[in-house]
Amino acid sequence: MKYYLRFCTAALLVSAFSMAQETPRVPAAGHTDTSKFRQMYDLLATPNMYRTASGAPGPAYYQQKADYKMSIELDDKNQKVYGEETVTYTNNAGESLEYLWMQLDQNQQARNSQTPLADSQKMETSMAAAGFSRRFMEEKFDGGFRIEYVTDTKGKALPYTINYTMMRIDLPKPLKKGESFSFKVKWWYNVNNYQLDGGRSGYEAFPDGNKLYVLAQFYPRMAVYSDVEGWQNMQFWGSGEFALPFGDYEVSITVPADHIMEATGDLQNRSEVFTAEQLKRYQLAEKTFDKPVVVVTQEEAVAAEKGFSNQKKTWRFKATNVRDFGISTSRKFIYDAMAVKLQNGTAMAISLYPKEGNPLWGEFSTRIVAHTLKTYSKYTFDYPYPKAISINAQDQGMEYPMICWNFGRPEADGTYSDRVKYGMLGVIIHEVGHNYFPMIVNSDERQWTWMDEGLNTFLEYLTEIEWEATFPVDRGPARLIAPYMGGAQTGLEPIMTNSESIRQFGNNAYGKPAAALNILRETVMGRELFDHAFKTYANRWKFKHPTPEDFFRTMEDASAVDLDWFWRGWFYTTDYVDIGVKQVTRYFVSNDAPKNFKAPPVGRRRRLANSGPLVYMLSETSEDFKAELNKPLKIEDVKNLDEFLKSKFSEEERAKLKIPKYFYEITFDKPGGLVMPLLVELTFEDGTTEMHRFPAQIWRFNDAEVSRVFATEKLLKSVKVDPKLETADVDTSNNSWPKSTDAGVFGK
Repeated sequence: MKYYLRFCTAALLVSAFSMAQETPRVPAAGHTDTSKFRQMYDLLATPNMYRTASGAPGPAYYQQKADYKMSIELDDKNQKVYGEETVTYTNNAGESLEYLWMQLDQNQQARNSQTPLADSQKMETSMAAAGFSRRFMEEKFDGGFRIEYVTDTKGKALPYTINYTMMRIDLPKPLKKGESFSFKVKWWYNVNNYQLDGGRSGYEAFPDGNKLYVLAQFYPRMAVYSDVEGWQNMQFWGSGEFALPFGDYEVSITVPADHIMEATGDLQNRSEVFTAEQLKRYQLAEKTFDKPVVVVTQEEAVAAEKGFSNQKKTWRFKATNVRDFGISTSRKFIYDAMAVKLQNGTAMAISLYPKEGNPLWGEFSTRIVAHTLKTYSKYTFDYPYPKAISINAQDQGMEYPMICWNFGRPEADGTYSDRVKYGMLGVIIHEVGHNYFPMIVNSDERQWTWMDEGLNTFLEYLTEIEWEATFPVDRGPARLIAPYMGGAQTGLEPIMTNSESIRQFGNNAYGKPAAALNILRETVMGRELFDHAFKTYANRWKFKHPTPEDFFRTMEDASAVDLDWFWRGWFYTTDYVDIGVKQVTRYFVSNDAPKNFKAPPVGRRRRLANSGPLVYMLSETSEDFKAELNKPLKIEDVKNLDEFLKSKFSEEERAKLKIPKYFYEITFDKPGGLVMPLLVELTFEDGTTEMHRFPAQIWRFNDAEVSRVFATEKLLKSVKVDPKLETADVDTSNNSWPKSTDAGVFGK
């Protein structure tokens, strides 16, 4: 006859593994809760009327508004930017403000910049002559804002104080809730050659004397004032990027007449700055969804770069509800564009690049911009802006609303390697993706780089593999962050570390949070729950200022998955994942109790009374098993079990049951500090496999080791933990039984 020992009746087997008599315990000294699963009340800010416990904005949530009207002029011959702006600042906070703070981020390029003084130095034993000259002999680049005046709208001077990259403007009277204040600032600065002087913007110089400008942080910008910390008051040291309020912009930019330009916002005078033929091509691009339309041709760009117009042309842009503004201009630009159909509207994908970028840029840039908008919109919200622009600027990768600069060029003969191609595609996806995080979901980059870089890198990974399944990704999958997490602890900081205090910026702010989110999606939560929660966060906080707590709480609130253990370990510590197979023990059924058998405690005997007679299990290592017959019993030969099944089930029911033939107790240990789901693959003698997935909570009572019992119909050949490398396990040498010879250890 055939029997099947269901796991629901396996209590008969499991109870027999732990029959030892309970012994009295002597109370030890008390202790606090150190469980990896304790709640995070000690780490998270207390919910309030501004930010709720659910992770959503509260009924008292507010944010300030800063509107700009600017006139900018570029002196291409002398590489200077001149500007004048009128800022209208609206106070929506409950409290009055006595002064305003602006960011002067160009001051990081000033000769008296504090940034170079903040790093330790050692003497190099050799250096290139050019480097020696620049370091010790040449005068430093003279960047930084020259503020000519700060006045009210009637021209009356306003007192102001500059503190490195911040400027305080003292108000004539406190600015109350709901009130607005307008003022003017006039300034100029020298534009840096970013390839020589560094920086996130500036110009690229070409051998023929032409320049390609990528202009950002080019104007004094309002700092954020929020319910979290009042004024954002951390200086711009260079690593931590920007925290800015939303507002509306009207910007006029005057450049040489032979320049082609793009910038944040809608171009208001296209017919004045494009030729009639270029205007006709752009109008065609607005209706073309399958491929880019070349608006400014390579022939037109080559003709323009041979001259240097002394005439001027002004481009006028308007942008609504953006946090910043970026400009790129050059006479070298080729321009192509195509329309992108989204769920609820249409946007334009646009690329500008010099002839040195072709054929690579003409073939791929605008297409990958369109693909990025579609993919990110699917996981978050429809792209709300009218366009997304990719600018080819060598050695750059930086983002602003609607516009970004990206590296990647072919060789002089037009050939390019896969490394160059995929590197360019990856950086365009990443920088265009920043429109979502942090340009719209507007986290504080100056404090928490991971909130935009990590989330964006995660979505970049999803976008890359949707573009091409075999895309050579370098961040996202768990296995790629394991070497970093297994490295020397002296070089690591938790993800929840301020941007300026991170040593391994790429791994900490980009790679590790991206891997963490990928693990949540694929291994901990599942795609359906994760995607819904992630989209909920994006929509709750678009055009607002979220904090880490808002993200953590929303992900739990929208999924009903308690993730405190995950955030605590992955984001607040430098612990690593290391789970292994410690021991595999085979058991056999027996009619007789082992010689050292002790009756269970009274309470357990009562519970067993209604469960039928005992079924005894013998370990293959026990003396009792060695004394058994050479051929161990099968389940159908166990008299107590046979009698129970006959009394419990009808003959018809017994005919439907199956018999497990083999019983194994597998013990798993966890040398690593992070708790993670336990992923176990069993391989049998016939080559078939079974995958068992146990939640992270399996470690809640013993953070060092746990055991599981497996009843199988086939003889077990091997056991493997995390066979698909889903958990960022830093030491795979202990992941297998029998021990694998081809496993690796990261960072050991």
